[in-house]
Amino acid sequence: MERCWERRGCDDEMMGRCPHNVPGEPCPADCRYAACVRKTHVVCDDFAVLLNPDRDYDMAVKEICRFCEHFLVNGPDLSERPEGFRRQGNPNRFLL
Repeated sequence: MERCWERRGCDDEMMGRCPHNVPGEPCPADCRYAACVRKTHVVCDDFAVLLNPDRDYDMAVKEICRFCEHFLVNGPDLSERPEGFRRQGNPNRFLL
C-alpha cells in the first residue's frame, strides 16, 4: 500500500500536464506546495520531531509532508534511502 508521502494526490488534469513522470523532474508548484486534506495530516509542533536528523525529508513528495506529524513519525529514515536516489529541487529544508 502506498503511503501518503509517496502519493502526489494529483487530479486527472494535473497528471495530464505534470512532468513528474520524467525521472528527476520536480512536480509543478501548484502540486508540490498544495495543501493536504488527508485525515492523517496534522502540522507538527514538536521541534524534536521536526528536526529529527534520521528522517529522510527528501522522500516527501510534497513540501507540506515535511511539517506533517504523520510523515515525521512514520516516514522513512536516511538508512532506508534507495541506492542511487537523487533529490529534487532546493536543498534547504526551511526558508528563513
